[in-house]
Amino acid sequence: MNDFVAAKFNLRLLLSDKQIIFECLKLRNQNLFYVKLMKRKVTPKKQMHFDQSGVIPYRRKNGKLEVLLVTSIKKRNWIVPKGFIEYHLSAFQSAKKEAFEEAGVRGSNSTRILGSYTVKKKGSELLTKIYSMKVTRVYKDYPEKNLRKRKWFSVSDAAKKVMIDELAKIIRRLPRMNKRK
Repeated sequence: MNDFVAAKFNLRLLLSDKQIIFECLKLRNQNLFYVKLMKRKVTPKKQMHFDQSGVIPYRRKNGKLEVLLVTSIKKRNWIVPKGFIEYHLSAFQSAKKEAFEEAGVRGSNSTRILGSYTVKKKGSELLTKIYSMKVTRVYKDYPEKNLRKRKWFSVSDAAKKVMIDELAKIIRRLPRMNKRK
């Protein structure tokens, strides 16, 4: 057995759950991972917890606040750009990266969190932290352009379009939060 791989599995005991999940995802296609997993008789937890972060991209057009939503890839529901927090980025940096990848926008803001919500999906809890982001640039080409639609909505229309009630409440709070800055 490769010493590097063996050392990786021995270090695995010292890693946090999030880091273990990341390592497992990297090694999922290697048979060695499954052999090691079976030898240690490690059983996966029935319920795992993951963290996500997202942004509510906004702009002012003709004096009115608008929110940018994108469609989800599978169900085509309107959502805010969000994704798993990458291990080498803060929650806000990860959310801004998702905004570019999913919606093709860049922006600026403080790292003030607007709120968070939890959903259960496939036996796991997903805690999503939501930030605001004032859009400073909109790109025509971006990584997920062919996978998603993007559209600007008024705050009230955006809150009606999203399926998650807690997210709708956060969107409705955006004008008040924006006035404080």
